[in-house]
Amino acid sequence: MNPTQTLYSSGGNPPSSHSTHPSSLFPQINRCRTMRDLSQIHATFVKSGQMRDTLAAAELLRFCATTSDLLHRDLDYAHRIFTQMPHRNTFSWNTIIRGFSESDDENAIVAITLFHEMMKDSVEPNRFTFPSLLKACAKTGRIEEGKQIHALALKLGLSGDEFVMSNLVRMYVMCGLMRDACVLFYKNIIGRDMAVNMMVDGGRKRDGEVVIWNVMIDGYMRLGDCKAARTLFDQMRVRSVVSWNTMISGYCKNGCFKEAVEIFCEMRRDDLRLSYVTLVSVLPAVSRIGSLELGEWLHSYAESNRVEIDDVLGSALIDMYSKCGVVERAVEVFERLPRKNVITWSAMINGFAIHGLAGDAIDCFCRMREAGVKPSDVAYINLLTACSHAGLVEEGRKYFSQMVNVDGLDPRIEHYGCMVDLLGRSGLLEEAEQFIHNMPVKPDDVIWKALLGACRMHGNVEMGKRVANILMDMVPQDSGAYVALSNMYASQGNWSEVSEMRLRMKEMDIRKDPGCSWIDVDGVLHEFLVEDDSHPRAKDINSKLAEISEKLRLAGYRPITTQVLLNLEEEDKENALHYHSEKIAVAFGLISTTPGKPIRIVKNLRISKSEYTNQQSTHKGNIEENMVTHTKSISNLALQRVSNRSQQQQKQRLHTIKSGYLILSKFT
Repeated sequence: MNPTQTLYSSGGNPPSSHSTHPSSLFPQINRCRTMRDLSQIHATFVKSGQMRDTLAAAELLRFCATTSDLLHRDLDYAHRIFTQMPHRNTFSWNTIIRGFSESDDENAIVAITLFHEMMKDSVEPNRFTFPSLLKACAKTGRIEEGKQIHALALKLGLSGDEFVMSNLVRMYVMCGLMRDACVLFYKNIIGRDMAVNMMVDGGRKRDGEVVIWNVMIDGYMRLGDCKAARTLFDQMRVRSVVSWNTMISGYCKNGCFKEAVEIFCEMRRDDLRLSYVTLVSVLPAVSRIGSLELGEWLHSYAESNRVEIDDVLGSALIDMYSKCGVVERAVEVFERLPRKNVITWSAMINGFAIHGLAGDAIDCFCRMREAGVKPSDVAYINLLTACSHAGLVEEGRKYFSQMVNVDGLDPRIEHYGCMVDLLGRSGLLEEAEQFIHNMPVKPDDVIWKALLGACRMHGNVEMGKRVANILMDMVPQDSGAYVALSNMYASQGNWSEVSEMRLRMKEMDIRKDPGCSWIDVDGVLHEFLVEDDSHPRAKDINSKLAEISEKLRLAGYRPITTQVLLNLEEEDKENALHYHSEKIAVAFGLISTTPGKPIRIVKNLRISKSEYTNQQSTHKGNIEENMVTHTKSISNLALQRVSNRSQQQQKQRLHTIKSGYLILSKFT
């Protein structure tokens, strides 16, 4: 008997010795390009009676259910073949279960149902049955059935099987039962003799063991416990590229962008070959910290190592260049993409939006339509953001209506947020508030924060107080509403109300997120806080700040002390403005770079009018001709709070100072 047939068969009548053996048609099966091609071979098998051969039927089933080319998978066809098989052995059951488990959630449920049928047919599962089943349970959240499958695996003596155990750990992690995952992990991995169990074949790490460690790291990252994930990562004797990628992407998902870049740099020092996934994982972090130099290196690495720049990687590069202040490079990447889809178009629209180039964003949106690409909800979020930053109220209303009535898209909370932001920035506060009340979905804190920001922008304290109270009830431990309302009172000189707000914050142990700025110099990220003197070059930085202040004074600049929201004497207010985190970062950039080299500062909070004026005057004073790119986003803590929200909710706006001039819209 053919040894391959022995592997597949558990009985059945082989075809006549005069007929062509089905194995001779296997190369033809693998060369099939469409299901029509496969159906012709299937017809040949049926006509010749070869479908009675377990090997032939199993090979057809394998192609339909588990071929690596997902476009050629046809689970309905596979299921028909499976039900018509005269002899269904363990391999056949494993194949059909695997095919359904690797599909969508609905089909994953079918995989579990098929397993129950397998047990009713008294076909005993083996070590290859359980990984697919456990993936299906993890995907669908069927934890009770997963526990039953776990018990069966133990009954069959598979507690030492690394692939079964790794998928058990993964299932518990995906279902949110981290404690159960930890018990399995520490019992089956940490509890073993590491020297014997973890190292085999001349010191090579078993792939299955590495997978379990990676799953656990991913589990901690999903829970937001980056510290535990890092501890586990540091304990790994041998790491795969997937281990590094899991850490990088986990840090990004939790808003720890600096840490993501730092661990990526560790990966580079280990001289590991970067994968496509590595590049896609780290680029969002590079974007958020504004490290253009590192971003350019990653782009160059992809090109020199022939990594395909597809829609996903291309969009990540577009996003990186846009957020690092070089929208021209983003356009170059976009135009060079061989294929453009809604993902890449949306990324480019967003690039224009964060630079305040609303006209270009609208043109890009129109080009997308002309190319026959239907806009997605993300494309509309980016377009509405562009309208908001430019104060294009009528255009924003038109596109919001077009999204619903022309493209048939249901508005998400992010779309409503963009409209509230647009109306609020434009001074239409009452309309923005009414818009919120008329929303068919319950507004979240991001919506109300947009209106509160508009109230502060336009000095409407009465509405601001009303909105702030809503936010205090909705998210009582969030400092944003308290700080915004306190600042509104301070801008009016109402210091008694300011004191009352601070007292409430103190009583509730609510602390304001500290202002933080950072700058990348020669690949090293430097972070500064307000009045920060912890940097090794603090003395030189303070000297440069003093020099800048003196030259500004001689040039006629006077600080806008109304932006200091503290009850201080005028001289003390000027000193407070002197040591903003961003000004410290600018001073460090000036003493650390050559004249003419761009300076890019990333800031976690909104840049104030005083800083705009000060830095514009700094460059008019011709201290150095540098470019400063300001990235405005929400704070690091807020990033962690909204990490599951759309990236579009973490709004950014970039401003550039060059040759001493800053173009600043009133809608910024």
